Amino acid sequence: MEELRAGQIAVLFVSQRTGDDPDGYAEAAAAMAALAAQQPGYAGIEAVRDAGGLGITISYWRDEAAALAWRDHPEHARIRDLGRARWYAWYRTEVTRVERSYGWARP
Repeated sequence: MEELRAGQIAVLFVSQRTGDDPDGYAEAAAAMAALAAQQPGYAGIEAVRDAGGLGITISYWRDEAAALAWRDHPEHARIRDLGRARWYAWYRTEVTRVERSYGWARP
């Protein structure tokens, strides 16, 4: 079971893919996931995308400073620009603090 996330910053990235350059997108997404995991304050990531290209990615950060540092990371900014030019019809980012966290897992 995943760790409980109360107190962490959650960055919700909701996007619609264009369908252009799927190999380039997959490569960039894998590189960004690996790079994010190396950043101070990184606490995890969850992502889903449906067959029509609508996706939701949630990255978790120890605090606001860590989330902002990731937003401002030069390589992340470069890939974000490529995403706007090639891979996304639109996206929306929302940032929030996790107030409560609980879960359940089948024994």
